[in-house]
Amino acid sequence: MNTTILRKSVLGIAGLAFAGGVFAGPVTEAHANPVDAKAVAVVQADKPGVDKGKLIPHGVQGKQSRIDVGAEQTANVKAVIAATKKSGMDERAAVVAIATSLQESKLENLGHLGERNDYDSQGLFQQRPSSGWGTVEQITDPEYSTMAFLKGLKQVDGWKDMPLTEAAQTVQVSAYPDHYAQWEQQAADLVAKHWNS
Repeated sequence: MNTTILRKSVLGIAGLAFAGGVFAGPVTEAHANPVDAKAVAVVQADKPGVDKGKLIPHGVQGKQSRIDVGAEQTANVKAVIAATKKSGMDERAAVVAIATSLQESKLENLGHLGERNDYDSQGLFQQRPSSGWGTVEQITDPEYSTMAFLKGLKQVDGWKDMPLTEAAQTVQVSAYPDHYAQWEQQAADLVAKHWNS
């Protein structure tokens, strides 16, 4: 047998054995780092990863906040992502939109809150019918409200090169313009988790 063919066969078998070990997990029960093993098991060949460099290209600004995200909020995250894709925008736009919604409503599709309401603000982005964002029915529809927010974002010259809080504030015109920044990391984590799901 030719030595080149023999060497390729041995290397091929070794490669299959290695790949089998990586995908099937370790043969022994003893494990120095169980977290790494779980991370390998989560990787799926049919779902390409999100380029995390696109999600936070300028780094986060200031102290970051986090909330627990329940089923309703997860559904709203997925709706924001779907609307972002439908609008032809990328993962960074979804991060800006989700961070904005985290600040405005904690990702809850809020109706009118009575005396606790800021004027007539409603929905994920606390958009106001009286300011031309749409009807109550429209702005409490996650797809519509996201598309309206993204339409505003598209009109901001250089939004991709701005810090998140500046881009969000240019669209939202909030009384608290710096508050969007605190949600950037959680928004990026949610986009990374759900963009390809």
